[in-house]
Amino acid sequence: MENSASLLITAEVMPGRSTPETRISAVKLVLSGRLMRSDYRLIHRERVSFVLVSAIYEFNDVVVRRGDRDILGPINWNVNSGERWVILGPNGAGKTTLLQLCATLIHPTSGSVKILGNHLGKFDVFEIRTRIGITSSAFVRDFPEDEIVMDVVLTAAYAVIGRWQESYDLWDESRAKALLTALGVRELGDRVFSTLSEGEKKRVQIARSLMADPELLLLDEPASSLDLGGREDLLKRLENLAADPLAPATVIVTHHIEEIPVGTTHALLLSDGEVIAQGAVDRVLTDAFMTDAYGLRIAVQSEGGRYFARAI
Repeated sequence: MENSASLLITAEVMPGRSTPETRISAVKLVLSGRLMRSDYRLIHRERVSFVLVSAIYEFNDVVVRRGDRDILGPINWNVNSGERWVILGPNGAGKTTLLQLCATLIHPTSGSVKILGNHLGKFDVFEIRTRIGITSSAFVRDFPEDEIVMDVVLTAAYAVIGRWQESYDLWDESRAKALLTALGVRELGDRVFSTLSEGEKKRVQIARSLMADPELLLLDEPASSLDLGGREDLLKRLENLAADPLAPATVIVTHHIEEIPVGTTHALLLSDGEVIAQGAVDRVLTDAFMTDAYGLRIAVQSEGGRYFARAI
């Protein structure tokens, strides 16, 4: 693979998974200034290699067409390592379509999408998906009805849904428990996932999305259907994640401006499949751009890194 820097160690490594020894070696590279933590990935067995990737996404003149109508685009958009993006817009704006492109679930009608240094359509998407963590209510329906919370998280190491004959070691189990603890749901490890509250399911999904140590985290409306307490608890945890320099680049899709967590660095505002504005979050979430996107006069206020909006 091009632009790769190999470490002088050998280890048994499955794609998308790591061991304490290899992670320690990666940290040494970070501390020496030779590698950014969010830019590495283990790529094959028996040799530990790191691929330097600064651009997580590169969208060039991307269009998605259904029938005779363009439902998204043309769009030009880049996401770089360490950035925290939010995609915002009214219903039918193209947010879900854009997220599907990001998750390698669909391909563009025209234009090019480059993900983690690879052109979409020219690589095995199943290899890339272990490098992308994703949460979406659409996936909840796919979990087996009797799946326990611990297995919901563990199976993300293989990018599969439903535990079958995979082999997990102590490192996998320890990481899953640590993630559940960080999201405040460690005590639910033995519970059946389908019996959890909406707020608990959201937090377990985020733990799952982080299990494979991804380079990118996609969160599809993470605070939807939560009550006030559940929403604020989740947003605080996402704020803590955004503040972690070792956390992956993040893209959050939401309908509501008040669900944008503190620490968000960039915003992409869509309407009718077209980009209204993109860039630094405070330059995008303005009265003028929000009014343009939603078709009515909107006043935006910010306080302590949070945003609020109302019609005027």
